[in-house]
Amino acid sequence: MHALSAFVQKEFHHILRDRWTLIILLVTPIIMLILIGFAMTTEVKGTTFMVVAPERDASTTELVQTLSQSVYFTFGGYLPDEQSIDTALRQGRAGLVVVFPSHFASDRMRTGAASVAVITDGSDPNTAKTLTNYASAIMLEWAQQRNLTIQHTPSIGVETRLLYNPAMKGAYNFVPGVLGMILLLICAMMTSISIAREKESGTMEILLSSPMQPVAIILAKTIPYFVLSCLNLLTSLAMSMAVLGVPVRGSWIALIAVSLLYIFVGLLLGVMISTIANSQLVALLVSGMGLMLPVMLLSGMMFPIESMPLLLRLVSHIIPARWYVSAMRKIMIKGLGFGSIITELSVLACMAAVLLVISLKKFKPRLE
Repeated sequence: MHALSAFVQKEFHHILRDRWTLIILLVTPIIMLILIGFAMTTEVKGTTFMVVAPERDASTTELVQTLSQSVYFTFGGYLPDEQSIDTALRQGRAGLVVVFPSHFASDRMRTGAASVAVITDGSDPNTAKTLTNYASAIMLEWAQQRNLTIQHTPSIGVETRLLYNPAMKGAYNFVPGVLGMILLLICAMMTSISIAREKESGTMEILLSSPMQPVAIILAKTIPYFVLSCLNLLTSLAMSMAVLGVPVRGSWIALIAVSLLYIFVGLLLGVMISTIANSQLVALLVSGMGLMLPVMLLSGMMFPIESMPLLLRLVSHIIPARWYVSAMRKIMIKGLGFGSIITELSVLACMAAVLLVISLKKFKPRLE
């Protein structure tokens, strides 16, 4: 036990003495969280819209002003006729065009109902759908305040309710995924590089000649990075709440428990990588570049797993970030507790056990 404690202290001294290691460990996660948290969003703001209005009456002007006052749209002016819509969209002068019929005001006064056409660029289907939803919601709210029915296309009445994230903030969706990506990449890279550095510098021979068992060497290597990763977790959560406005509605105990287990999985993953990597460069490529794409694409962070082909859905089961992101969304956004993340905790615990066994089996007691 004394040897393990001394080795852990040695690792802490080594980390604290290396300024760039501390920067990577403590500063990089914050920068990544802020950049990705603000950049990766499904919200579309400031889109220029133009209007075709044969009769610029008071109702038309008022509705145009209501749209332009929204953070999602910026008024770009009027178009002379419907034939100029295609040119405006092709030239990029407008992302959305609202077309009022010539009898808009009279229909409103006579029947209390009116029709409006919303035209947008469908070359980007997701953005087009988002813009039409924004415009429809704004115009319907304006119409309801004036007891007016606005129809875009013949349809049935639908009442929509958004639970847990009624404002549709993109940060609510991406922050749990960003946390999962940051913790896994940082943990895996640090432990894999740390052990690979021992091999390159020749100090691994000293470790192997010591009376310490392989499991003790692995624990001594992971404990310092586990402590630093806990600091990363706390700072990342604080930044998420203070800067990005993402709440933690569920159990803090459940959140901390699943996060600590996930950090341990990431550290063991780095140890396993280090057993097959003989240099820091190889360890960095495998733990950094090799993990980034699977984590981003197959964890549910950016794209729904349910819409993927069967093969990719099966592969996603072995990505630790998938289970962590799922658990964090349940805790942070839905406000749930331990009972809702039993599956995620069980899978992550099994992954930790498997990675530990593989690392011990692959750990070479002698250098070749």
